[in-house]
Amino acid sequence: MISQKLSEARVYEIKKEAEIAIENRPVFHLTPRVGWLNDPNGFSFYDGLYHLFYQYNPYRPFWGPMHWGHVISRDLLHWTYQPAVLAPDQPYDNGNGCFSGSAQTLDDGRQILLYTGVSWEKQSDGSMKEIQQQCIASGDGEVYEKYEKNPVISSDQLPKGYDRSNFRDPKLWKEKDGSWRCVTVSRNETNGGGVLLFESSDCISWKFKSVMAENMNRFGRMWECPDFFCLDGAYVLITSPQDLSADEEFHNGNNSVYYMGNYDKNQHMFHYDAVYSLDDGLDFYAPQTMLADDGRRIMIAWMQSWDSNIRPEGQKWSGMMILPRELKVKDGKILQRPVREIENYHRNGVRYEKQEVQGTCRFDGIKGRVLDMTVEIAGGDFREFTISVAQNEQFHTDFSILQHKNRIEIDRTYSGMVRDANAIRRVKVKTPCKKWKLRIILDKYSMEVFLNDGQQVFSTTFYTSLEADQISFACDGKAIVNLEKYDIVVA
Repeated sequence: MISQKLSEARVYEIKKEAEIAIENRPVFHLTPRVGWLNDPNGFSFYDGLYHLFYQYNPYRPFWGPMHWGHVISRDLLHWTYQPAVLAPDQPYDNGNGCFSGSAQTLDDGRQILLYTGVSWEKQSDGSMKEIQQQCIASGDGEVYEKYEKNPVISSDQLPKGYDRSNFRDPKLWKEKDGSWRCVTVSRNETNGGGVLLFESSDCISWKFKSVMAENMNRFGRMWECPDFFCLDGAYVLITSPQDLSADEEFHNGNNSVYYMGNYDKNQHMFHYDAVYSLDDGLDFYAPQTMLADDGRRIMIAWMQSWDSNIRPEGQKWSGMMILPRELKVKDGKILQRPVREIENYHRNGVRYEKQEVQGTCRFDGIKGRVLDMTVEIAGGDFREFTISVAQNEQFHTDFSILQHKNRIEIDRTYSGMVRDANAIRRVKVKTPCKKWKLRIILDKYSMEVFLNDGQQVFSTTFYTSLEADQISFACDGKAIVNLEKYDIVVA
């Protein structure tokens, strides 16, 4: 039975979607049907299709009472909107709504959604306190029914010292023996929080297993959006820390990081000894991975920052997802590459070899706002090399290699945004390299740059007018470059 709140959201999103012209959206990066999008949820493969749910406020292009939006795809580039699946319509989630979670397939063929329900609890002094607990809904890929005995993981199950108001974002998986596990995050009163492990035999009755990993006040104030998996023989934990203080690895504010270490299966504890940034651009948060049927570990994330909603005034949608990425582990670190499906949509290829770049120059056929371009700097002598995209006489967004400083700089100051938001990011080059290879994915309002086959990645949005479609190259010395560019045509 669909609740009135969910029914109203479904009617509203269909009506308002029709008011957004398709040409005003990116081509292959997911945006909300209408309104606001943040964290990806329930990224999964079910009944022959990729499913992605997302944190969603259909009614305004700003954060608000959280629903779950829903899309499906066969190739991770064409996304088809489905009706919203969750609305804040029950006592356990009618506070700030249905927060983030994950999805898996049950033995009986149903898809199960495990999510955080947020409610309000009256305190003895009459004040109200937010309470976060884990809930489930199950369905057939179109209609989902909330479990009548939610929540299935109560905040009363938290170990001592953990905060009932900050207990969220369950990531669910099935063990080889048929049992279920999930990791959640919660804030600890003394050490800044950690990742908590729960187990179940049926995905309904859950028990606390361990504090699997702790922050110990080293990486931000609170962890969000945990993910835990084994990849290429290595165990990986992902979280999104809030309020991190900058150092050579991390930028100020909200980050997304991964931890490499050893998992003690007897004690159910993850001991990490290395921590790295997942993305060094201006817009990346709340990643979630899935294991595809073909064995790939694929990651998606919100391509926006909490601290800068820079969309133009009047735009009826806010937020987009990154292009999904394939993950591999090599030499103890994650490598990221765009999902290979994008290559099926390469059109109008242009290639240049051993071209000299001195001063500022452009190349015939190297332009556009929806493309996949690889730039190899094969030689030369320079201190700074800059690629400017979304460019005309007034606008440009720059990606610069400052070779003499071993640094990357992203600058969207002149992209046309009118808000006092973060416009420049300077990042250390974290893996020494003698040659530079940049794969740049553009999709109207975003740029994702994969440095040296995904050793380092940079995701950035800009809402520059689409007539600014030039691309230029600038060098303060001489660089020898190879260029390969394809338009991306997703029909």
